[in-house]
Amino acid sequence: MEYQKRKIKKQSGELIDFDINRLRDSLSRSGASIDEIEEIIDRIQPQIHDGISTKHIYKLAHKYLKKYSGAFAARYSLKRALRDLGPAGFYFERWIAKFLESYGYEAITNQTIQGDAVSHEADVIAKKGKELLWIECKFKNSTDAKIPVTTPMYLLSRIKDISTQTYSLFGGDYKFTQGWLVTNVYLTSDAIAFGEFYGLNMLSWNYPERKSIKTLVDQKALYPITCLTTLTKREKGYLLDQNCILISDILKNPDILHSGFINHRNTSNILKEVEGLLAID
Repeated sequence: MEYQKRKIKKQSGELIDFDINRLRDSLSRSGASIDEIEEIIDRIQPQIHDGISTKHIYKLAHKYLKKYSGAFAARYSLKRALRDLGPAGFYFERWIAKFLESYGYEAITNQTIQGDAVSHEADVIAKKGKELLWIECKFKNSTDAKIPVTTPMYLLSRIKDISTQTYSLFGGDYKFTQGWLVTNVYLTSDAIAFGEFYGLNMLSWNYPERKSIKTLVDQKALYPITCLTTLTKREKGYLLDQNCILISDILKNPDILHSGFINHRNTSNILKEVEGLLAID
């Protein structure tokens, strides 16, 4: 098609061919029907021109999805919502802890552990049964960021330094059994190769292919509150400060929406969007 030949600009400034199938695939994650997706594409295609930014295309897709359903738009914005857990990544670490709890782990953040040689600050420590996980979180604000091979190399050295010690955690004495690298962005091919060779577990936006962050989040609707279109930036900040990290946290404690920091006239819309997100198959 004619539009397939247009060049679009990534955040890095790189020009790439516009791929309508890639846009279609990204829209399919929103929960919209095939017919709705095709209608959105029909609206977007005439607006694609040489040099248009991927950010602009995202905004168009988000706008049209929102006209069908705020929940569709919220789900579509997951990648951006994870970036909004920054800027430093503190809330990303807390989101990872709740993410793991949803998969049956106990999890804690902000711990300092003494290794054989030096002490180490743990982003997240998680336990399930006899498994004790050391989790290194790498948060990035850039959409095109990639985690280099030096990061799993560094993690491997940390795991080596703490692997012989026994630690009193979660009401018992345990040794670390696994090291994990978790990031909201991408891994370079060298980082993946190194991690796989040395048995490091890695979780990124698109890795592993069938158990990536975007896949696992959709499976259990573990969406951060930053994806909600019915909340302002200020309201999101307030909820995060109250440890309301997942959208499901709002349903567990709906009274949190009655704070003076939340527009009370919008409460029903917020709850409707949350319930819509949790209901998407």
